Amino acid sequence: MPTIDYANSARVMIYPNDHDPAHVHVEKGGCAAVVILHCPHGPLQLRENFGFSRSELNRIFKWILANLELCCTEWEKHHGPDRRNH
Repeated sequence: MPTIDYANSARVMIYPNDHDPAHVHVEKGGCAAVVILHCPHGPLQLRENFGFSRSELNRIFKWILANLELCCTEWEKHHGPDRRNH
């Protein structure tokens, strides 16, 4: 799974051949979350959270919002532009 970058030391990834809608997986220290991007402008939507605190999720969301264009571009690179928001 391609790593986009790290948000406060949490790994932000996009799985190849993953399902719609455009989203990222975030993992850190046994915690995991899935955030739907709603490209190209958001809003972000938490689909799943396993173990991240509310404050850690807020930091992750801030990072994703600041890097939303990068996340959407990476999604398109792996899944094509026509699969952003399905």
